[in-house]
Amino acid sequence: MSWFNRLIVWVMPVFPKSFIWLFARRYVAGKTLADAVRQTRKLNAAGCTATIDVLGEDNRTMQEAETAKAEALTVLDTIRAEGLNANLSVKLSQLGLRLDAESCRHNVEALVSRAASLGNFVRIDMEDSTVTDATLHLYRAVRREHANTGAVIQACLRRSEDDVRALIGQGIAHLRLCKGIYNEAPEIAYKGREEVREQFRKLALMMFDAGAFVGLATHDKALVDWAVRTIRERNIPNDRFEFQMLYGVTEKMRARLVAQGFSLRVYVPYGELWYAYSMRRMKENPAVAGHIVKSLFIRT
Repeated sequence: MSWFNRLIVWVMPVFPKSFIWLFARRYVAGKTLADAVRQTRKLNAAGCTATIDVLGEDNRTMQEAETAKAEALTVLDTIRAEGLNANLSVKLSQLGLRLDAESCRHNVEALVSRAASLGNFVRIDMEDSTVTDATLHLYRAVRREHANTGAVIQACLRRSEDDVRALIGQGIAHLRLCKGIYNEAPEIAYKGREEVREQFRKLALMMFDAGAFVGLATHDKALVDWAVRTIRERNIPNDRFEFQMLYGVTEKMRARLVAQGFSLRVYVPYGELWYAYSMRRMKENPAVAGHIVKSLFIRT
């Protein structure tokens, strides 16, 4: 059925967005903050924490970046008002990184300062390799003044070992470790599945050995099983790590980890800009598209 699933994903752009939403709603909490609050409350009740993300990236004007900052501030205030166990994730290109790096830094500082006043935390997401340097540079600048912020490292990037070593040396390695989803050139990124897995394990061990905090952001069962074994063998304290997963993905695995007593944070995206995000998720996992189409026509 894999060819059928890939065919569905390939032809999906010709369908109206109202139809695509049937697929998208698996990966997106909803189109409004109220939707994200509702889903986060359900996750909290199931023993998960969350990181809420306002969908959008590569804003074209600083006015759009200011609007994104205002929405993110509202998220932080709402988390506090609703008593949610959640923090905030932000993409720097949404806050103006490609337009004006200094203004972007001020936007991030405003978010991190508000989060600090509310006893909360902001995770700076990583985007494609064209902004890795700028993202880590800004993270270092903000982290010098605000401890309640972290960054993301993509295991697939060839540079990541050096980046992790440097951040550990600077004492600011509060990192989400993921495989990385962007289609990078071979000279920039490892391309083989086992190569990327090996890099993920190597970077995780570097952070474990350094006593740094690591968010193990993966749905790869092989890596999850390895992490569980390693954490138990090394008696790694619960406050030095958590598992992290995307909304709507590997929910049974998520439930098993929670049942075993592990901390697990779910990435909860919402917003009107759901279309591009959802198409990327389905291209990564075409089987989901095939399953949903089948369910539309076959009674179970």
